[in-house]
Amino acid sequence: MDTFPLAITATFIAYLLVVLFIGYIAWRRTHNASDYFLANRQLGPWPAALSAGASDMSGWLLLGVPGLAFVSGLEVVWLAGGLLLGTWANWLLVAKRFRVYTERAQESITLPEYFSRRFNDNARVLQVIAAFFILLFFLFYTSSGLVAGGKLFTAVFGFDYVVAVVIGALFIVSYTLFGGFFAVCWTDLVQGLLMLAALFIVPIVALQATDGVDAVFHSMQQINPNLLTLFDNNRGEPLTVIAIVSLLGWGLGYFGQPHILARFAAVHSQAVIPTARRIAVTWTGLCLVGAMFVGFAGLVYMNSSLAGHTGIILNDPEAIFMVLVDTLFHPVIAGILLAAVLAAIMSTVDSQLLVSSSALAEDFYRVVVNKQASSERVMLIGRLAVVIILLIALALAIQDDASVLMLVSYAWAGLGAAFGPAVLLSLFWRRMNRAGALAGILVGGLTVLVWKQLEGGIFDLYELIPGFIFSLFAIVVVSWLTKKPDHQVDALFDEVESALQ
Repeated sequence: MDTFPLAITATFIAYLLVVLFIGYIAWRRTHNASDYFLANRQLGPWPAALSAGASDMSGWLLLGVPGLAFVSGLEVVWLAGGLLLGTWANWLLVAKRFRVYTERAQESITLPEYFSRRFNDNARVLQVIAAFFILLFFLFYTSSGLVAGGKLFTAVFGFDYVVAVVIGALFIVSYTLFGGFFAVCWTDLVQGLLMLAALFIVPIVALQATDGVDAVFHSMQQINPNLLTLFDNNRGEPLTVIAIVSLLGWGLGYFGQPHILARFAAVHSQAVIPTARRIAVTWTGLCLVGAMFVGFAGLVYMNSSLAGHTGIILNDPEAIFMVLVDTLFHPVIAGILLAAVLAAIMSTVDSQLLVSSSALAEDFYRVVVNKQASSERVMLIGRLAVVIILLIALALAIQDDASVLMLVSYAWAGLGAAFGPAVLLSLFWRRMNRAGALAGILVGGLTVLVWKQLEGGIFDLYELIPGFIFSLFAIVVVSWLTKKPDHQVDALFDEVESALQ
């Protein structure tokens, strides 16, 4: 694509200034570690719901999902269905209990701290091991956002890819570094609404340019009839059970994502969670439908004479959203819509940086290095950690052959398998103990690391599925084979059950 005109650049910069202003306001309200990492548990239903959704979906909602729909057709429905079901189940099963548990477990701020206090782990082994896996897998997750940012800045400004990645990283770190969780959640609210608007407007205009929904599906039939079947891939080969389960299985990852769980812990009361759940599920469903139709309409557009008139050649399917915006909209409107891509990227990377920095500051520094550290000192270490983690993720992201969706899938699997079963059982099963939690986190995380390196047959199954199953099995078996939780853990479980009634 050609370099965008001045109007689109000005619109883009104006959006960034709004985000930085929100970060400044949040900085004025951030005084201690609880403020910085959890907004002092003051989120209402709208910022909680849209922040959870926006930080979950990230740049791959506007890049990865349309790219998969562009290449694979209706096969993408399996992925979208798994994600929507996972969103609903997470808010229904986990949100309220996790909110109450983290508050009653000595005001736990981070997920590792929750595990440590939930199981009365005075040695803090659980906390350190959990923090290690968060840092490991969030490096890949953060890198995926920086890759998406690089693609965006390359498309908008024509920068060299590496330069574009660095510039995107600087914008994201600027408000996260100072504003913390307040800045992240309130910018996510704005960004979530912008993402939803973009995923309404772009497919509608693209469908009009390609003569409507019926015409799009008719054209897809002519381009490749295999794109319109749920049970065949784009080569006409039947989708295997492994392939379908792998796509649906993405939904299992929700239960173990620390950046989403943090939103549950930060709502101001459990009473607002049903409202937040309805907002979150509706937002997710609408966004996924819009993202799929961006891919479908984009495929038809790129195979029509319309694309030929503009001289556009698409080398990267994950750029189809940006191609349609560049081609179909006035520069000012295009600037706003492309800001939605940046919004999607920023809304996840900022959350990942914050959770990673809390793991370093609260779960490593305060536990291992300086047990007497003040809240202000921990907040300072957290801000330094943001910079360190970003630099490491940046080193991974500058490999310009990286796929956004592939990086996300690996990180999503690692976090979902390591923490998902442990979170679920810790909230519902009284008999689960410290040894079981430790076994589950280790088995889930290590299974993903090993499974990812193997290929062929059963090893083509998305690594999240075996990781989740093995982790669940390890928790149950080890908990039964070791001693029951002590009376303090039992008393905490009873206290939470009473609060939930």
